[in-house]
Amino acid sequence: MNVEHEEIPFDVVFIGGGPASLAGAIRLMRLARENNMELEVALIEKGAEIGAHAVSGAILNPIALKELIPDYAERDCPLDGVVRDDAFCFLTSDRHFQIPFVPRQMHNKGHYIISLSRFTRWMGEIAEELGVNIFPGFTGKEVLYTADGRCIRGIRTGDKGLDKNGEPKSNFEPGIDLTARVTVFGEGARGSLMQDIAARPGIFSDREPQVYETGIKEVIQLPEDHFFKTSRANAIHLMGYPLGLNPPGGGFIYEMKDNRAALGYLTALCYENPLLDPYEEFLKFKQHPFVAKIIKGGKVLEQGARTVSTGGYFSIPRLFADGGLFIGGAAAMHNTPGLKGIHLSMKSGMLAAEACLTALQQGRFDAETLQVYHQRFKSSWAEQEMYEGRNFAQGLAKKGLLKLIYLGSQYLTHGRGVRDFMPLEEDFRTLQPADRVDVPERVDPKSLDGTLHVDKLTGVYLSKTLHREDQPSHLIVHDRELCVRVCYPTYGSPCTRFCPGNVYEMAADEKTGKMQLKLNPSNCFHCKTCDIKDPYKNITWTCPEGGEGPGYTLV
Repeated sequence: MNVEHEEIPFDVVFIGGGPASLAGAIRLMRLARENNMELEVALIEKGAEIGAHAVSGAILNPIALKELIPDYAERDCPLDGVVRDDAFCFLTSDRHFQIPFVPRQMHNKGHYIISLSRFTRWMGEIAEELGVNIFPGFTGKEVLYTADGRCIRGIRTGDKGLDKNGEPKSNFEPGIDLTARVTVFGEGARGSLMQDIAARPGIFSDREPQVYETGIKEVIQLPEDHFFKTSRANAIHLMGYPLGLNPPGGGFIYEMKDNRAALGYLTALCYENPLLDPYEEFLKFKQHPFVAKIIKGGKVLEQGARTVSTGGYFSIPRLFADGGLFIGGAAAMHNTPGLKGIHLSMKSGMLAAEACLTALQQGRFDAETLQVYHQRFKSSWAEQEMYEGRNFAQGLAKKGLLKLIYLGSQYLTHGRGVRDFMPLEEDFRTLQPADRVDVPERVDPKSLDGTLHVDKLTGVYLSKTLHREDQPSHLIVHDRELCVRVCYPTYGSPCTRFCPGNVYEMAADEKTGKMQLKLNPSNCFHCKTCDIKDPYKNITWTCPEGGEGPGYTLV
């Protein structure tokens, strides 16, 4: 199908409507005003609106916010509350033990509890006021390069109005070529454009692989007389049950305004048991007596899921290329020991904006010029914070008491630990065959009341996830026979469990009795767990038609 694509040129294009890109766009427009420069800046977001795909643990260290928008309070920044104190607990199957010592990286007193969806929407309004051209409902489908293939020159957005076979319908709209002197990639964890760039030499060379955790989060409406009314701590982090010490994982509960709580559970995707279901672990966590006490009488208002890049400092790619910069979760900007990364994403976007201004003033957009972003990052508080946690994910992946030895030594030596520069193993390589592992205990379906404890499909409904049914599947399974002949007998089809949206099903054909894989792409949360964890790299997540997917407003 030969289609002509309209080209719209800009000075800078930001990819993704998260805190990294929004902070970058705001910083760039303010710098341009200070230097009497008129710039055309664009930002695209695949969600129907800014904030529609934003989900996070949502504790905000305000250090970057204060730098970017000093008068944020006067501008009615949507803050759900201030952390009064932290609690750090270890869970056994039926008890909890509050650990008297809270690691310094997890000290959140004075930080803010926020809804990332509302926070990014607020940032988007400020960006528009400054003149940023924001295009919600547009996906980045392809990276555009110069004729010699060396320099990034923009991106092509996805076509709209294709049928299931990829043929244009009556309402077909071809994608648009958004070209730029500098393209800033802030897609978040496991961005599809970043995967395209990663296949080219140089960006990820000599770096450790990015590794991830899948987080499932809910906003719960609590009764008027709830736990936090008398609790000194309103930011609670928990480890132990149900995952134990192997594999890594843990939960959080934060008090929000209007008698609400944010509750979530993260499972590291380095887990070995292919029969493990992260959503089941999330439900077990919610049903633990201590957690159940906190959320008693509540009702789930909204649910979401996404992956978080947790590899840390040694997983950060080269931050610059000819014509391109990489920021936020796409560049592994996350404080894994502190369980937060919004402030790091924002700072990376702000530093990238400063590099863009330098390049525009010099009229040069090659890697040699844009590497000023890397230099500024190296001298910033963000780099110092990331460096201290440089071996944390590696230590966390150790088993049993060895994990505690590694993490304890890292804490005492400010990141070095037993040895420095520890390697990481890619998440898709860690599964053991199903016949070598124990079958995890399942949650009793009768315990799911549809109000406080909901099943996967109800969670999809509560996320307001919508996809047009008659479009090409955005989930590409490259070899379905491999799923049946190899993956099913070896690993028991882990995709049917690791997906929090019940997208993948393995069932027997009614006529032949042969097992076959069925996809429900309309259920997709866009968390990209399948792209990361599939043991044969047989699944590729791509962006569906722009404007589709979750419709978060609270999480």
